[in-house]
Amino acid sequence: MQAILRTAFPLPAGRRRPFTWPWQDRAGRLSILRAVVFALLLAPLAWVAAEAALHQLGPEPWKAALKEIGQWTIRLLLLTLAVTPLGKILAEPRLLALRRLLGLTTLAYAGLHLLLYAGHENFRLGKVASEIVLRPYLTIGFAALLGLVALGWTSTDGWIRALGPRWRRLHVLIFPIAALGVLHFYWQSKSVVWEAVLAGGLLSWLLLWRVLPAAWRLRLPALLALVPLTALAAASLEYAWYALATNLPAQRILFANLDVSFGLRPALWAGVAALAVPALALAWRWLPGRR
Repeated sequence: MQAILRTAFPLPAGRRRPFTWPWQDRAGRLSILRAVVFALLLAPLAWVAAEAALHQLGPEPWKAALKEIGQWTIRLLLLTLAVTPLGKILAEPRLLALRRLLGLTTLAYAGLHLLLYAGHENFRLGKVASEIVLRPYLTIGFAALLGLVALGWTSTDGWIRALGPRWRRLHVLIFPIAALGVLHFYWQSKSVVWEAVLAGGLLSWLLLWRVLPAAWRLRLPALLALVPLTALAAASLEYAWYALATNLPAQRILFANLDVSFGLRPALWAGVAALAVPALALAWRWLPGRR
């Protein structure tokens, strides 16, 4: 298996690190943390596979599986992007060591998402290709997938050494790729964009955190300031979507964020998620052995 993987995904010339499995650390030793994380990452796939085996995916199983795996692709993509800020805010380097595992798993889910779409089209590859070209939301999703492939291919130590400073500049493209993914999610969701709005809000937090001056990124006041900005960004994206892509009253939907009598809307949940970051940072500092 290792020989097959090395043949399929060759590293640039130079010193090569020994192959390791996802549940191993860089030295090839079993890592309980990585093993648990890897198992959790596979859990959604196992769930969808079980639903398919038990015929629980409804009258259009390919379409249902396609939707579920697509949703998990976006969730994992956002989780991958969240690892860096959380690892730095919590001063937890073990989280940072999970970035490659999360990123490659996200790529695998994205590839499976495309495969399921091909299955939904009865594997008529000509039809799949024409749909990708003719339907903008599919074009956007496919462009995001190609971007993930490029970043996944160059995620190895060999490519990091080969590209040098250019590697970081290349991998900053993960943010526009994520934006394309969220737009694809919006487009697929049509008028029911609850989770897409939340995803847009979370991506907004990640971008806002990144544009903060480096000295501010770990400070509690700056993290608290991101809370209303995140909610506002999510609400603005929701308003723009309804105004530009639907015939629904966008202004009424925007002002509905001020009415919590029927529960919190997704933009407010994005703010809650943003508030959870400084709360988690404070709680983390008070854990035994970390003060």
